[in-house]
Amino acid sequence: MTAAPPSRLWQREKEPTGETSLSEPSWPEPSLPAGASDWHAALREAARRFAEQEIAPLAAELDETEQYPAELYRRLAEAGLFGISVPEALGGAGADVLAYALVMEELSRGYASVADQVGLVELLGTLLTQHGTPAQQDRYLRPLLKAERRCAYALTEAEAGSDLAGLRTRARRTDEGWVLDGAKLWIHNAPVAHFAAVLARTDPEAGHRGMSIFLVELDRPGVTRDRKEHKMGQRASQVGGLRFENVRLPAEALLGQEGRGFHMMMSVLDKGRVGIAALAVGILQAALEDSIGYAKQRRQFGQAIGEFQAVQWMLADMAKDAHAARLMVQHAAQRLDRGERATMEASMAKCFASDAAVARTADAVQIHGGSGYIRGVRVERLYRDAKITQIYEGTNQIQRMIMARGLLA
Repeated sequence: MTAAPPSRLWQREKEPTGETSLSEPSWPEPSLPAGASDWHAALREAARRFAEQEIAPLAAELDETEQYPAELYRRLAEAGLFGISVPEALGGAGADVLAYALVMEELSRGYASVADQVGLVELLGTLLTQHGTPAQQDRYLRPLLKAERRCAYALTEAEAGSDLAGLRTRARRTDEGWVLDGAKLWIHNAPVAHFAAVLARTDPEAGHRGMSIFLVELDRPGVTRDRKEHKMGQRASQVGGLRFENVRLPAEALLGQEGRGFHMMMSVLDKGRVGIAALAVGILQAALEDSIGYAKQRRQFGQAIGEFQAVQWMLADMAKDAHAARLMVQHAAQRLDRGERATMEASMAKCFASDAAVARTADAVQIHGGSGYIRGVRVERLYRDAKITQIYEGTNQIQRMIMARGLLA
């Protein structure tokens, strides 16, 4: 990790306007946990300013048009916000999981779709760092962190989401390498990616031990993209399907060891869930800030609506849940940074933060009244953006199963 703050991030000063503005918190700055450094504080401030100056002014337009903001991601990469925990020698920031969580929260406060892209790059970057060969890192990881190539993580299928036992995509060994057949759906970045990490069965009789991950160029013969999906929220995140029909892959397309794909995927899930939990906290924080500002300004019955106890209690619950979720995220992140098992803590953080984001953005809409139901008012978008956090990276029902098994083990 570099000792100095990442000064390349900030050269411009401008105030966002309109729907894109981010309210200043009217309560003390959320504290960093014990063990955090000045570098963590500087990185959080850098990510916040990027969100305010670069992301927030585009959020409403991106939500409306569902565009993939390639230029914005190029600037994110230049700012060093792709591959937060990837070693500097491989092109990343060389930071830790706590730093990743801080960045995810601040970027999500600007727009969750953008933070989600950072999370996807972090996930693939971690896999390539831990399991990629030097040739694979040069071909895929370094261009990914520069935003020169786009990735997808192709796991979900029609009968394999929470239950990977239903995985049907198959890779067969040949003299030249592998032949891939199958179909994936709801894949992040599928409409725009240059390559995908594809989970496939290489030994149908071996259960979880018979799955492997392949790096697949999406312009190969036999690869087709299904339709782009139009989502309720996080609309600038591109989601679609991929089909593989007799796709011939070289031997070096295999990532890591054959039969270890499920284990490799599971090894990054805790970090992924910490990232999504932090993203949910960012959504909740933005909703809280907007609601405080609105409650002070909106007047009914001759006084600001913030004077009414019903509104005060909603604000109090929003602040309470944001604070609790943030602490859970940071706790799980620091356990991972110490090399400790954090599956229970990551599941708790993801489940609690996403449930809180959905419940409290609903309160934010309620505080805003009729205006909160209108497109172009930020809390309306935050409400829609929050819902998916209860579903992806493992549904919250799966998180509760993980927690219960941990308690009863």
